[in-house]
Amino acid sequence: MTGWHVRDFVPEDLEAIVRLDAENSGSDGPAVFHLADVVAALQARHPSVVAVADGQLVGAAVARVEGERAWVLRINLHRAWRHLGLGSALLSALEPRLQAAGARTLTAVLPENGTGAAALRNSGFRPREGVTYFEKSRSVRARDVVLLSSLGAVEPPSGLWGRLAGMAREKELIERRLVLPLAHPELASQHGVEPPQAVVLFGPPGTGKSTFARAVAGRLGWPYVELFPSRLALEDGLANGLSRRFEEIAQLDTALVFIDEVEEVAGTRSSADPAAVGVVNELLKSIVRFRERADRLLVCATNNVAALDPAFLRHGRFDYVLPIGPPDHEARCALWTSYLARAEAEADIGVLADASEGFTPADIAQAARAVAQTVFERTLDTGKRTHPATEDYLVTIRRTRPTVTSDMALEFADQTTRYGRT
Repeated sequence: MTGWHVRDFVPEDLEAIVRLDAENSGSDGPAVFHLADVVAALQARHPSVVAVADGQLVGAAVARVEGERAWVLRINLHRAWRHLGLGSALLSALEPRLQAAGARTLTAVLPENGTGAAALRNSGFRPREGVTYFEKSRSVRARDVVLLSSLGAVEPPSGLWGRLAGMAREKELIERRLVLPLAHPELASQHGVEPPQAVVLFGPPGTGKSTFARAVAGRLGWPYVELFPSRLALEDGLANGLSRRFEEIAQLDTALVFIDEVEEVAGTRSSADPAAVGVVNELLKSIVRFRERADRLLVCATNNVAALDPAFLRHGRFDYVLPIGPPDHEARCALWTSYLARAEAEADIGVLADASEGFTPADIAQAARAVAQTVFERTLDTGKRTHPATEDYLVTIRRTRPTVTSDMALEFADQTTRYGRT
């Protein structure tokens, strides 16, 4: 073999580097930095060098400079040129270029014993003891960004799940039935568990159905796409609007799709309303197509599950029909605890939980906001900082009409027995 020549990367090298990267990935295991990161760094002309022998690209070292720190994203070597000092030569050429770009600390993260590990040690890099590498991958690809924007999609914060106070029973049910199988699909498959692809959440208004849907999306790191029937109806009819949206969603790798008040598009069909029949039929067909691919979840919410067309709830279309009811005493205590802590209140949580029976999480949130406003104004009026007391909350609770009436609570209990599928 003849010797190699190390030089700066030029755009014409890109295709050869990608091919070389594919050869390395087969033997070294998954790289820490994705190929997309490498290509982006090269296209942005971050310091990078290549080695050429007999007109063939046989090695590459790609870096990215961020302030005073540089990351070595890749050290790729042709198999025939390994263990000959080529990796060290690439790093020796790369280092002064990184220093000239302002980098004072050079960092590399590789798979254990991956290509380039020996070269890094020979070039003075030292492994950091006592360091654990953490990683969280987001599911959105660059080419999906435009489509997600047109769909009005958002990526809910992953911490939203942890901020869901109260509703412990519902939270555990959703965690076990939905989140865990979707977050660990390989383990679920080993146990014969098929991750859910479509679920219905039902219960009185204000119980947090939409919040649960957003929290699940945030927990999974999936885009959250909400479909609004009233808007879809403007697109040459509701049925056509539904068809187009589901076709667009099918182009995404992952997505949580949410339809609130789904009875608007999936109510009981009647021959007296052909248009409504067409909408329900289109939605049923869309669900079938939606379920043909993994890594996606349709969540439909309704305040009245009995109003849905019977065909909509058949097995095979929805994996679960989950009741989301008003919080019990323990859940109300948890909700009040979270609000009292923020307000630095001196109040009896048990008394407030008793007084707010029938309140939804939204009702309790509204009462807490009203008390906070009242105490804020009192502080401004008196010039003395005060804190909410039990009586402040009780006065507001008495003035707040609970969302869930006794009749609604009885109806929800009956629907849980008749329709619930957990």
